[in-house]
Amino acid sequence: MPVKLFVVNLSEETTSTEIRDLFSAVGVVESCQVIADRESGRSKRFGFVEMDSREAANEAKEKFNGHSLHGKTLKVDEAK
Repeated sequence: MPVKLFVVNLSEETTSTEIRDLFSAVGVVESCQVIADRESGRSKRFGFVEMDSREAANEAKEKFNGHSLHGKTLKVDEAK
């Protein structure tokens, strides 16, 4: 059963493809989206990653919470 993760503190240059590639190291990524402002198109510096299993989601949280990407420390938790 897929589990959605909330990823915060992304830099403005971080793309959905980068996040998908990063999280794919621990399991199958069902979907990945970095949220952008509708008017400006600029990143809101957070996104969602949906992992294919609870095990993959837990491993992603453990591995990437606190991970540095583009000079920013990622915060990863289960989406509510």
